[in-house]
Amino acid sequence: MSQRKKLKVISSNEATAVVAELARGGNAEARPDPEVRAVAKRRQFSAAYKLAVLAEADQAAEPGAIGALLRREGLYSSQLTQWRRERAAGALEALSRRRGRKTKMTAEQRRIAALEARNARLEHELAQAHTIIEVQKKLCTLLGLPPAAQDVSNGSES
Repeated sequence: MSQRKKLKVISSNEATAVVAELARGGNAEARPDPEVRAVAKRRQFSAAYKLAVLAEADQAAEPGAIGALLRREGLYSSQLTQWRRERAAGALEALSRRRGRKTKMTAEQRRIAALEARNARLEHELAQAHTIIEVQKKLCTLLGLPPAAQDVSNGSES
């Protein structure tokens, strides 16, 4: 990147210092940046903290009290809204739930899930077969045809 482009990227206060350094013939990039940048970290709130903040917000009666509470605690109004929904849904269980991926299923749990899915599919196919048989019986009755097999389990046909 050229020095001219670098000057466009940095702020005006830093630009004057860099220009002065370049005018003296020195290397402007050799100076370390004195500003320490904080690394953003996701905040996690305990269920007890959430309930305490909600209780304090519910007690606030005068105008602007909730805003003052949010500023003091460094929170957003959307967090308060979400916590209220979670509290209504199931108090501490909903407030302290873990985020992220669900735990992986064990081999036995996968096998059980596969067998349950197969069982549901077979039950659906059986219900379809029963429906088809009933419709065929009714159709034979309407058309006056003799039924094809009365008792299939005995192996005799009528």
